[in-house]
Amino acid sequence: MESEESYLAALRETASALVEAAMRNAQETLRNEQNPSSKGPDPDFPFQNFPWVPCKDFSVELGMKQIEEYISTWELHESWLHCTDFLKDEEIEFSKLFHYRTRWSIPTRRKPIPRATACIYFTIQISKIKPNTFPVEVFFIFESTRLVHRPGQTRVREKWLKDIIESKIIMMDSITF
Repeated sequence: MESEESYLAALRETASALVEAAMRNAQETLRNEQNPSSKGPDPDFPFQNFPWVPCKDFSVELGMKQIEEYISTWELHESWLHCTDFLKDEEIEFSKLFHYRTRWSIPTRRKPIPRATACIYFTIQISKIKPNTFPVEVFFIFESTRLVHRPGQTRVREKWLKDIIESKIIMMDSITF
């Protein structure tokens, strides 16, 4: 009886260790699938939990300033230039949405006016039902995509902007007048 109990205890311990190892491996695999270019967190560009303003202190200008501050944390080459514009505000049942657009391009001396630009659309959501001391919620999408990104959960890649610009240039080159 005692040997059976010690066998079951050892079995539980082994099973627990196997489950923990499987969970660690699954988490590492998911991390690598979401960010295939690195094998772990990049110490030069760590994910930051960006401090967004509380709902009670929000203004359109402050929202634009915070978007600019958030963008400055991205790991993009310095040749990228951008311009952020406020588009509109929208009232929905339980919140108010503020929409912004950031246009990106890489002007050069030879071509100061870019052939195409890439846009990122930001939405800042102010809840009407949560306490107004809670921070605003921020979402963003890249032009021509539906995937909604959240600050602190997505590492923005320069390649995504390049792909949008390249696809526009290819489309424009295929059109003849």
